[in-house]
Amino acid sequence: MTEDGTAGSAEDTALRAVVAAEHAAVWGYGVVGAALPADGRSPAADAEQAHRDSRDRLAELLDERDADPVPAEAGYELPFPVLSPVDAAALAVVLEDGVSAAWVALLDAAEEPGVRQLAVDSLGAGEERAVTWRAAAGRTPVTSALPGLD
Repeated sequence: MTEDGTAGSAEDTALRAVVAAEHAAVWGYGVVGAALPADGRSPAADAEQAHRDSRDRLAELLDERDADPVPAEAGYELPFPVLSPVDAAALAVVLEDGVSAAWVALLDAAEEPGVRQLAVDSLGAGEERAVTWRAAAGRTPVTSALPGLD
């Protein structure tokens, strides 16, 4: 049994943690998009869809293993008020960094080559999104050599 009372491997536990991070990102990108001007919401909508797709792919993988994915929470606590487009970009950075940290933990726990490859690919995609958001938030450097690590 895992810590959450479900049967499964360390890989399954890490997969559930990524699902939880993806749920938070999907919810958070709704806040990001709401703080952006209407003509600037496309990157937030695209990122939200990317996280939905990842979450759904992971949920399918867990279902194939007869492991229950983590359900989404009704809401999530924001790390700071989001009152401007710069705040929205800063929140997007937090979201991408949080998901990247979960993917790194999965990469560490991964037993199957396909899961490792999924984690590597997802880390790369998340860092690409984060670069754009860091620039929009005025953060430097805009890139991270090792996304998901402090």
